Amino acid sequence: MPGLPLLLAAALLSSWAQLWTDAGSWWSLALNPVQRPEMFIIGAQPVCSQLPGLSPGQRKLCQLYQEHMAYIGEGAKTGIKECQYQFRQRRWNCSTVDNASVFGRVMQIGSRETAFTYAVSAAGVVNAISRACREGELSTCGCSRTARPKDLPRDWLWGGCGDNVEYGYRFAKEFVDAREREKNFAKGSEEQGRVLMNLQNNEAGRRAVYKTADVACKCHGVSGSCSLKTCWLQLAEFRRVGDQLKEKYDSAAAMRITRKGKLELVNSRFNQPTPEDLVYVDPSPDYCLRNETTGSLGTQGRLCNKTSEGMDGCELMCCGRGYDPFKSVQVERCHCKFHWCCFVKCRKCTEVVDQYVCK
Repeated sequence: MPGLPLLLAAALLSSWAQLWTDAGSWWSLALNPVQRPEMFIIGAQPVCSQLPGLSPGQRKLCQLYQEHMAYIGEGAKTGIKECQYQFRQRRWNCSTVDNASVFGRVMQIGSRETAFTYAVSAAGVVNAISRACREGELSTCGCSRTARPKDLPRDWLWGGCGDNVEYGYRFAKEFVDAREREKNFAKGSEEQGRVLMNLQNNEAGRRAVYKTADVACKCHGVSGSCSLKTCWLQLAEFRRVGDQLKEKYDSAAAMRITRKGKLELVNSRFNQPTPEDLVYVDPSPDYCLRNETTGSLGTQGRLCNKTSEGMDGCELMCCGRGYDPFKSVQVERCHCKFHWCCFVKCRKCTEVVDQYVCK
């Protein structure tokens, strides 16, 4: 039987391995440039082993689908940018803090902000892969093969090269969820609850892209007569996906893990969340003060709007600590004139504006 020091060392090594696994994320592909597919050497496994943030399952998928990795990175970047746009006027503004964990320790809390981040990142991967298929960048997929919509007029042609959202959805599900599915926690534990939360929010993000994709058409005919139309499936602008997920964030459901290993509503009076809804298992920090333990950056030094009563207003943004005024010089294009033919000439105007920053 192993001695006690050996057992302690093994336990410590195991805990450090778990911490190391959780420290990184595939999101880091957005901040660390990924080589383009043409730069890969077939069967070059070291390429995948050097990419940061991948779980063992994701690393195996990388070896099988090396040409996909650059687009996964683009999808993660799209998700991060959309997160920062949607929360630009909130105390938590989706700031990236390093190249490994991307968002830092704040993601260790199963809050509704974390829920949104998982959803919008998964949505970004669906978006990027679907578009790469249409553009012929991936050898395993091409244009969308979605069936002709039943309500499409008979004289309109169906078969333009559409975004392959079906393939994008399936691949994103396999890759993004791999990290969660390979974890093995005790049934009914808080850790298992967090895994189920992440899987639910990943799915909500993917469905947001799938549901917002719609039919697009182009006219053909002499002098724009539009005597014929060709139609195809097209992804919505990602801002629309972000707006929809932000609405889901506002109505996210508080959940808890049961002894049977299922998520249930904390308040049974609310409606059961659908696969398109966001869920969370921990209350959010107030994000007012810098806290190294929770990963909160605080709002000190953040710009605020003195006249707004919303979350971007100085009272709420600064958490009652007050704010300092300062003046800044802004340069804008002005007095623009169109010159024949064909350019616009503008002057540069400077303006001194009052701004406010949280104490």
